[in-house]
Amino acid sequence: MYRIIGADGREYGPATADQVRGWITEGRVDAQTRIMAEGTAQWKPLTEYLEFAPMHARTTPPLSVPGPISIALTPRNNSMAVMGMVMGVLSITCGMCCCYGFPFNVLGIIFSLVALAQIGNNPQSQQGRPLAIAGLVLSILSLVLSALMLLLGFALSTPDIVRRIHGL
Repeated sequence: MYRIIGADGREYGPATADQVRGWITEGRVDAQTRIMAEGTAQWKPLTEYLEFAPMHARTTPPLSVPGPISIALTPRNNSMAVMGMVMGVLSITCGMCCCYGFPFNVLGIIFSLVALAQIGNNPQSQQGRPLAIAGLVLSILSLVLSALMLLLGFALSTPDIVRRIHGL
């Protein structure tokens, strides 16, 4: 004998196992229905009673298993590309004031070239190609400007050096 708590919150029973099976067939009782067997003191869901498992399995719809899950990776900026850009900007701005862009322009070239290689190997998950190219261009420009400044410095100081050598 069983007691059942219906969808309306009221208690029904005592009912025999055959009556409960009939209610399952009619759809009046489902897997979430709370049921208590005679002689026990605890309400349990219908699914925990093995005697109703075959009956309940026929009335419940099968669980749908989802298909393959597609996870779209959002591309992220390559950190080497960002560092190449930062080094390129530093080589043009701060570096040209004191040390002809060294070591910023060399580091900018290295970081940018490494970033371009990494982005080329894995373009689906990494982005930042424009940053790497801009860092490379700025670093090379800084290197060229520093070479021109050195040449200009030597060219302007050559007459002084010649005068000192000849004692004029």
